[in-house]
Amino acid sequence: MSFLVGPVSGALAAGGVYYGFSTLIQTRTEQHRSDLHKLSQRLLDAPSNIPAPASAAQRIVRHPFASLLKNQWNTQLETLFQGAEGWGRRVSDWTRDKLYGGGAPSTRAN
Repeated sequence: MSFLVGPVSGALAAGGVYYGFSTLIQTRTEQHRSDLHKLSQRLLDAPSNIPAPASAAQRIVRHPFASLLKNQWNTQLETLFQGAEGWGRRVSDWTRDKLYGGGAPSTRAN
């Protein structure tokens, strides 16, 4: 009879653990099911008097004067840098002429 005590006590312990986990899973599932049902009812019964947010295109703020100033600033900077580039080429050509004489071909591409 003692040879039956070990397996029977193991089976009872395993059955208890199985029953405990099964009950826990079942109660949690029921809680989740009821919570989801409540949330879906809240979504369906949402008040319609809440205004929808503005679209992304409507939320863009236009600043025409600031854009005009930025464009003018960029144009002036572009002119300044192009002028500096021209002066750099002229100084390079003048230096080449003075160092190597007037007959040296220019290396810049036209």
